[in-house]
Amino acid sequence: MEYAYVNARIKAMKSRLLDRSLLEQLINKPDIDTLITELEKTTYREELEKAGVLYSGINRIEVAIRKDLVKTFRTILNLIRGGDSERYVTIILNRWDVQNIKTILRGKKIQENPSEILECLIPAGELDEAALTELVKQPDVKAVIDLLATWGVVYARPLTANFKEFADSGDMLVLEYALDTFYYQDAMSKLKGGESDDARILKSILVTEIDINNIKTVLRAIRDRIDTEEAKRYFVQGSPDFDAAKLLSIMKSGTIEGALKLLERTPYQFISKIPPEYIAAEKISAFEKELERYLVKKSVALFLGDPLSIAIPIAYIWAKYTEVTNIRVIARCKLTEVPEKELREALISV
Repeated sequence: MEYAYVNARIKAMKSRLLDRSLLEQLINKPDIDTLITELEKTTYREELEKAGVLYSGINRIEVAIRKDLVKTFRTILNLIRGGDSERYVTIILNRWDVQNIKTILRGKKIQENPSEILECLIPAGELDEAALTELVKQPDVKAVIDLLATWGVVYARPLTANFKEFADSGDMLVLEYALDTFYYQDAMSKLKGGESDDARILKSILVTEIDINNIKTVLRAIRDRIDTEEAKRYFVQGSPDFDAAKLLSIMKSGTIEGALKLLERTPYQFISKIPPEYIAAEKISAFEKELERYLVKKSVALFLGDPLSIAIPIAYIWAKYTEVTNIRVIARCKLTEVPEKELREALISV
C-alpha cells in the first residue's frame, strides 16, 4: 500500500471539511432555507443541487449529506483497494451496516413509517441505499431477517440464531447484542495475529467501542435495576481492561455515582465530570453522549498519527461522519426551533 500518495489525497480532502467558523455560521442561520443557501457554498453544493430536483427543505439536506457521505467513503475505499488496508477500512465501514440493521429492526418493532426509518440510515457499509430501501419495505422484524438471509448477508446468522428468544421476550436487546457480538468477534478475528501498526491502530479503536458499549450497558442496568446475571448476558467480549469481572464489580456499586467513582482511574473518568443534576436524575443519555464524543475524538486524533499508516483514513472517516452528523443535528434543530443552547449540546465537537 502506497500510503504516502493515499494519505496525501486524504489530507487534501480533509482540508475541505467544514471548519469551526463555518459550523458557527450554520448554527447561526435562522431557518432551513438560509441553511441550505450557506451549505451551497461548501462541498455539499453538488449533492444539494441534485437533491433539489426531487426534494425541498430538510429532506433536501438529509438526502444531499447522506449521498455526499457515501460518495466520500467510496472514494476512500477505492484509494486503498487491495491487501490488509482495504480489509481494515471495510471493517470500520461495516459498523454502519450493523447500525442500519439495528435501526431498521427497531423501526419495524414499533411499526414506524418506512420513510421515517430510511431517513435515519447511513448507507456507508456494504448494504447500499437500494438494499436498505428493500429492507425498510419489509412488513416486520422476521421479514427483514429473512431477506438478509436470502441475500446471504452474514449478519443474518446471529439474528436468525437469536430470533426465537426475541420473539418470546419482545426484547430488542437480544438481537442488538447478537449483532454487536458477531460484528466485534468477526472484526477481532480478522485482526488476530496482526502485528502491524495498522492492525494495532484498528484494534485500539474497536476495543474503545467495546468498552463504551459495555459501560453504557452497565449504566443502563444500574438505572433500570436489572439483575447482574441478566445484565452480564449483554456484555460484549474483547476488551483486555474491561472484562466481565470488572464490569460486574462496577455494576455491583449499585448507583450511578458509585459506578462513576470506579471509572475514575480509567480512560473513561471524564464522564464523572457530567453535571451533578444529570447524575442525580440518572440521565443516561448525557453519559452516552460524552462516551460517543470520546470515541469520535480518539478516532479523529489519529490525524496526528503515523502519516504512513491507516491512521489517516480512519481519522478522516470519523471526521467526515461527525461533520454530516452535526449538519443533520443543526437542520433538525432549525426545523423544530430548538433553542441554541440545546442545539450546541447535541453537537459532536472535535
